[in-house]
Amino acid sequence: MGNMRNTGKLEQFEKIIGYHFQNRNLLRQALTHSSFANERHMAKRSDNERLEFLGDAVLELMTSDYLYREYPKYSEGELTKLRASLVCEQALAASTDEIDLGKYISLGKGENLTGGRKRKSILSDAMEAVIGAIYLDGGFAGAKEFVLKFILTDIEHKQLFYDSKTILQEYVQANYEEELNYPLLGESGPDHDKQFTAAACIGDMQVGVGEGHTKKAAEQAAAYQALLKFHYKPRQEAEGKCI
Repeated sequence: MGNMRNTGKLEQFEKIIGYHFQNRNLLRQALTHSSFANERHMAKRSDNERLEFLGDAVLELMTSDYLYREYPKYSEGELTKLRASLVCEQALAASTDEIDLGKYISLGKGENLTGGRKRKSILSDAMEAVIGAIYLDGGFAGAKEFVLKFILTDIEHKQLFYDSKTILQEYVQANYEEELNYPLLGESGPDHDKQFTAAACIGDMQVGVGEGHTKKAAEQAAAYQALLKFHYKPRQEAEGKCI
């Protein structure tokens, strides 16, 4: 009964991503976290870590190829920075929202109870594992279609989020006499799953609030919210304009 239910979930996930696996065991493995495999005493290397390793390389090549073609005026350094903003843990985890990936990952009981389905590291690793599985099952064509559809989207805002603290710092220096600072507003949760809340403030004026599993991530989210509040236009970043 469990296998039938699991197969049903896999079929449902295939419909969401628009890709049908010839070898569905690859998808099953891509969605198997190490905590689940260890808890069930599954065979060695039956979790998604090897597929994640492969998917990471496939994603980097496909992203590099796409950016090389779409941004012909960018230097090597600019391309490297833009690629990093698209394949970083935060961006990949955010990309999983559209396909509700967390719902389909097989997690151990402990990991599940402590919020593993929403943990960015688990989501981003599983996303890379799915890419690796599609690559093995359907070659570059299948993997490229998936990457273009779910990851290489909304590039300007992903870059804005990645560079949010730097961009906000430059904006504040150019427009305010007060200094930018990030006071910690609070923290919650157990040591292994902390949640931090930080504010972005110009002097005593709060301009953004963000949350994250590290202080740095919370500050980054707060800076991004501040930029949105200032109606910062991503495409104008090179000129340093905010309107």
